[in-house]
Amino acid sequence: MATQERRSATDPRIKPKRSECPIAKTLDILGDRWTLLLIRDLLYLKKSRYRDFLVSPEGIPTNILAERLKRLELAGVISKRLYSEHPPRYEYKLTEKGLNLKPVVDSVIQWGKENCH
Repeated sequence: MATQERRSATDPRIKPKRSECPIAKTLDILGDRWTLLLIRDLLYLKKSRYRDFLVSPEGIPTNILAERLKRLELAGVISKRLYSEHPPRYEYKLTEKGLNLKPVVDSVIQWGKENCH
C-alpha cells in the first residue's frame, strides 16, 4: 500500500488519489477555493501565523483554515514551527515543494488579470 493511501486510511484529511493523472493529483492537494489563497499569502504577503491568515480579506472560516493548513503540511507543501508553548502556536512556511508552486501561482495571477474583468 502506498504511503498516501496508508495515511488516508488513518487521516480523513488525506483523500485517496482519484487517478494517476498529474492534474487530478495536483487538484487533490490544491483544488479548492482556499488553498491557493493560503499559498499566495505565504509567497507574496509573507504571512506565517494562523492569525495572519484569518485577517485576509477573503474571510476563511477557522475550521477550514485549520484543515487546509494540516492538509498542506501532510502533503509536504508547508512546514510548521512551534513559536509559543502556552498556548501552542505555530508559524508556517513553504517547503521547497511549496516554493515550487510560485510559477503556477504567478500564472494564475496573470490569467486573472487578463481574463477576469
